Amino acid sequence: MTPSDAQQETQRRLRVASVQFEASPADKLANFAKIETFLRQAAEQGVRLVVFPECCITGYWFIRNLSLEQLGELAEPIPNGPSTQRLVELARRYNISIGAGLVEVSESGEFYNSYVVALPDGTIHCHRKLQAFEHAAIRSGTEYTVFDLPDGFRVGVLICYDCNLIENVRITALRGAEILLAPHQTGAVRSKNPNLMGIIDRQLWDNRHAAPEAIEKEFRGDKGRGWLMRWLPSRAHDNGIFLVFSNGVGVDDDEIRTGNAMILDPYGRVIAETWKADDAMVVADLDAGLLADATGRGWIRARRPELYTPLTVPTGLERDTREMKFDE
Repeated sequence: MTPSDAQQETQRRLRVASVQFEASPADKLANFAKIETFLRQAAEQGVRLVVFPECCITGYWFIRNLSLEQLGELAEPIPNGPSTQRLVELARRYNISIGAGLVEVSESGEFYNSYVVALPDGTIHCHRKLQAFEHAAIRSGTEYTVFDLPDGFRVGVLICYDCNLIENVRITALRGAEILLAPHQTGAVRSKNPNLMGIIDRQLWDNRHAAPEAIEKEFRGDKGRGWLMRWLPSRAHDNGIFLVFSNGVGVDDDEIRTGNAMILDPYGRVIAETWKADDAMVVADLDAGLLADATGRGWIRARRPELYTPLTVPTGLERDTREMKFDE
């Protein structure tokens, strides 16, 4: 990198926001009301990119119990469906790039857990979750999603379980992503494994205004932040990328989502976060000057692809994500 290139990098910045909110199942009007409230706040703070949670438009965990007919009534086409078009209108109105999730139905009638990023110029990008498990009829996507923002940064999208597989994050970085958008619905998940998260008592959430310390302790502990910090910083650090983690919070069918919206730098350091037991937004300025010398970028340059052919060879241990999820 020449001195002029380095100077240009230090001048390249992006103000981003990560939002956590409690989505109402199948109530798109209510969920869009929350989205618009946060967009107004973001615009007032000069934010250029707002990341909302997985399936925040349609609602999330309740969909596993829907009939095919009910799933069809909930799902929408992308890009011509009303929710995507509303995101386009909002992106233009506020001059902000917006990411939000919903259940998609394709032209051929297939269902996907999808994430739309609408840019202020009307451009739309859609990522279909690669590791889907939410309903027997929801298929997994087959393509990585990496594109350029109008602000001069290149971003990738991986939805929730997608981020659990280190290969997904590495390929996204290899395709040039400088920022990973990581919309989730996680935390306090039921598990057969006592070493994983475990549920949060619904009463703690219901009593959050009178006794916020109790629920915030859970959000900061191993059912929320403690679990995230075991792996989320490594995804940013090992690949030399910024990571914007957005999550649901509060009641999600029979589980409590833990929020913990956060933004991490390319060294895996948390630069903004919240453990508030409520709808909330965190904002941070991303400095491209951190990217060039990030440890993970050096490791990517040190790769020896000729050694990695075994990664593409099936071992016989592979299983559908649904089986893995419900065995955890």
